[in-house]
Amino acid sequence: MGFQKRGIKIKSKVKIKKYVAVALLLLLSPIATSAAPPHHGQASRLPNVVFFLVDDLGWSDVGCFGSDFYDTPNIDQLAEEGVKFTNAYAACHVCSPTRASILTGKYPARLNLTDWLAGRRDFPFQRLKNAVINQHLPYEEVTIAEKLKELGYATGIFGKWHLGKKPSDPTAHGFDIHIPDVPSNWRTFHGPFGMKTFESKEGDYLTDRITDEALAWIDSLETENLKLKTQGKARQHFFLYMSHFAVHDPIEGRADLVEKYTEKLAAMEKSDAPDFILEGNPDNPDNPTKEELAELIDTPAFARHGVLPRGTIKIRQKQDNIEFAAMVESVDESLGRIVAKLEELEIEEDTIVIFFSDNGGMAAINVGNPQRVVPEENVDKAYATSCLPLRGAKGWLYEGGVRVPMIVKWPGHSKPGSVVEEHVMSTDFYSTILEMIGQPGETPDGQSFVTALKGEPFERAPIFWHFPHYSNHGMQSPAGAIRDGDYKLIEYFENGTVQLFNLAKDPGEQRNLASANPAVAEELRKKLHAWRKSVKAKMMEPNPEYNPAEYPRSE
Repeated sequence: MGFQKRGIKIKSKVKIKKYVAVALLLLLSPIATSAAPPHHGQASRLPNVVFFLVDDLGWSDVGCFGSDFYDTPNIDQLAEEGVKFTNAYAACHVCSPTRASILTGKYPARLNLTDWLAGRRDFPFQRLKNAVINQHLPYEEVTIAEKLKELGYATGIFGKWHLGKKPSDPTAHGFDIHIPDVPSNWRTFHGPFGMKTFESKEGDYLTDRITDEALAWIDSLETENLKLKTQGKARQHFFLYMSHFAVHDPIEGRADLVEKYTEKLAAMEKSDAPDFILEGNPDNPDNPTKEELAELIDTPAFARHGVLPRGTIKIRQKQDNIEFAAMVESVDESLGRIVAKLEELEIEEDTIVIFFSDNGGMAAINVGNPQRVVPEENVDKAYATSCLPLRGAKGWLYEGGVRVPMIVKWPGHSKPGSVVEEHVMSTDFYSTILEMIGQPGETPDGQSFVTALKGEPFERAPIFWHFPHYSNHGMQSPAGAIRDGDYKLIEYFENGTVQLFNLAKDPGEQRNLASANPAVAEELRKKLHAWRKSVKAKMMEPNPEYNPAEYPRSE
């Protein structure tokens, strides 16, 4: 198909034999094709699946979810043609655990993959030690790619993997092809990218280039399908896992779009709202009150961008980052190009399209190095966006870190432009996708939301989070959380502090109801503890080198 010429590693001989055997079996005994209704008079067949995953895209970073600065016409159009989920959640507030949950339908705690890989190191100021986790997706887990592969799908991932290094790369977990193979020192969206197996030149933009490769792959599959049609054979369906590196940092937009947003920002009326607020650590006995935080941010001791006194850190409050805006629009263009390709090949009505993000937006700086201080001129390189009206950001268990934009288009089955308010989670995709194509595929932690897509009553069981680590973003204590109906409880691990919020009445999580509703808080806490036990979640051990005097200071 031409990909080997570009330096892409193909499957091993063992896997080739395995897939040839599967292909022969499928030709001799056609798989069930009653999952999707006929289109345009053709015989009924299994649909293609496009899973479009964006990295670090916040809940309010697209137009149809509230942004009035970032232009996302293609994403907005997908929402008009599909189903928008307003209470969709990532299984973690950082990337690797959520990606593992999407592919396996299991909670990160069950997989013992609860932090980004390779994870943050321990520091003496931590009261607890970070839990030790798997450094790759376990081989014994059957991914959605492997499951679809067994059903005759061609499977391709274009973009970010972040679930382990070779030999635990995508081709070991059900994908036929992975482009590009990213070196650990990759740090730019502007060509040349410095990737040995991925040709690039000056003027290339990474988001565009990996989209080019995805479209070429789809074209190659359709060429093969035309050959199969002339031979009277069934076509091959595909699973495209379009896993963008954007809009993760480095915050680098394409030049023409940066120019567009420079002009757009200059034409906008200036807002009197603050650029940043202070956020504290509720598990810290010295945590400032909301009123104190509002006063402290205007004092010299809190003027810098880094870890600040009393366990506080700044959170961006405005969507006015022109480089980031350009990144968002380039991702939107990528989606538009993929949909256009489906239309061109007349397979749009036979293709499920899922749009999702792996965690919330980066509204707080990365303090993996707790001594980091960001100069004022580099603020837009360190803070990507604002997550308002949600609280917190990537790296936090507040809604800004875990609630993400989600849209599903299922032609012929769901009502265009409909909205689902019931909560769902990234663990649900596995069983949902399989049910959508008429195949069994229950997982212990996922719940199919097919009924919600069809506009029928749907009620999600409680969902859970477990993060036995110190995050790179913010200085909150490690914690776990549960959402059950309208209520959400966060339990912090250093001192056992809990916060309780009614998300239906308070989506911004400003009113802690734990003291006012102790019975509800205790009930949710018991459910959270029982769940942790059921998935054998790893807990943190005391840090023998704990020294509070080592707490980072940016003075």
